[in-house]
Amino acid sequence: MQVTVEDISTVKKTLHVEIPRDEVVREIDKAYEEIKKSAKIKGFRPGKVPRSVLEKMFRKDVLADVSSRLIQSSFIDAVRDKDLRVVGRPKLDPPAIDLSQPYRYAATVEVTPAIADIELKGMKLKRSVYKVTEAEVDTQLKMLQKNLARLQKIADRRPVRDGDHLLLDFEGFKDGRPFAGAPKTENFTMKVGAGTVLKEFDQHLIGMAAGETREFPITFPADYANKALAGQALNFRVTLSEIREEILPEINDDFAKSAGRFETLEDLKRGITTNLTQGYDKRAEQELSEQIFTGLLERCQFEVPEALVEMELDGIVEEAERSFSYRNTSLEDAGLSREIIAEKYRDTALKQVKRHLILGKIIDQEKLDLSEEELNDAMQKMADSFQQPVAEIRRYYRENPEKLDYYKHALLEKKAIKFVLDGSMIEEASSESH
Repeated sequence: MQVTVEDISTVKKTLHVEIPRDEVVREIDKAYEEIKKSAKIKGFRPGKVPRSVLEKMFRKDVLADVSSRLIQSSFIDAVRDKDLRVVGRPKLDPPAIDLSQPYRYAATVEVTPAIADIELKGMKLKRSVYKVTEAEVDTQLKMLQKNLARLQKIADRRPVRDGDHLLLDFEGFKDGRPFAGAPKTENFTMKVGAGTVLKEFDQHLIGMAAGETREFPITFPADYANKALAGQALNFRVTLSEIREEILPEINDDFAKSAGRFETLEDLKRGITTNLTQGYDKRAEQELSEQIFTGLLERCQFEVPEALVEMELDGIVEEAERSFSYRNTSLEDAGLSREIIAEKYRDTALKQVKRHLILGKIIDQEKLDLSEEELNDAMQKMADSFQQPVAEIRRYYRENPEKLDYYKHALLEKKAIKFVLDGSMIEEASSESH
């Protein structure tokens, strides 16, 4: 077998493979021998069918099967012989076998880029130092106060105002008949002005009194999120049961106790400060990580195989589909498609692929590895965060070895980032902008 490699680009190659004629003939002879053993043809005993008859009946299938097997076996050997790290599927158009000459075919493949050694020392980075302010703590307290608020039926008989919380029943009708897309709903809670159904719907409720029934038309926009209602012109019948007001708890020690594991308001404030500080620490690390990759990309330029970008995009799309499914909806319900998401996140996928390739290069270049102790420590931290026994985490990875390989590589990537950080010059800068 002869193999030559044509460089289309640094990451795209065309393999030109030539298989000797005698090898092709040998494979075809073997194929006919196999058919001869099992072929049941009228007028011939099993195993005694002449080759000429078999060729007449099975020639097309034999040639297609042999060419497929020849390509499959020779392609693997060719890739191994030329030491190519192929990603994705090869592109080829298998030619028909001509028994008068060797079998030749061309396969275009993408390969991982050969990245030159990267200078990792002396990178200049700036770490932002964020300080939690009293105003931020107060904002978090007010948000928590809002979450712990209770709704109370108003004592007076005033009509509905913007911002009120309502308890109501409603049903949608089309041409005088109940509409399946807006079925009868009882004890529905909503805030006027929030646009839970539609802003126009909320406006029709203003001025209603508890116990009142009101009917009004609503036309939903063509791009409405609920496809069953999009573009529909309906009449709604609404009965208002109660108007409720929001009662905010006083922010004091009792409030802190109701918020969780705190004894005093000062304990709660310290807890909020700790959470905000941890969030800012993560933000600072992410900013450093972005600076690192910006610097590394300036130090090494390389092409990226389209196959790797497509794989990354597939992962992004699948994650979006899982997210919508978790909320009992779909991409289509949100007016999205795999193509729209793929187009929107192509640049994100490209950056992610570059990150993985660079980190992989650093892991190889610096011969980074993962000790058993480091792996155990990481699993223990994961167990603590999920509040599960570490034995369960280990069992999961024992039963899913491919997931364990992925997890180990992710830990090695973190180690590669730390390696670059340790060799960098980091200037700390106070940041007031949160």
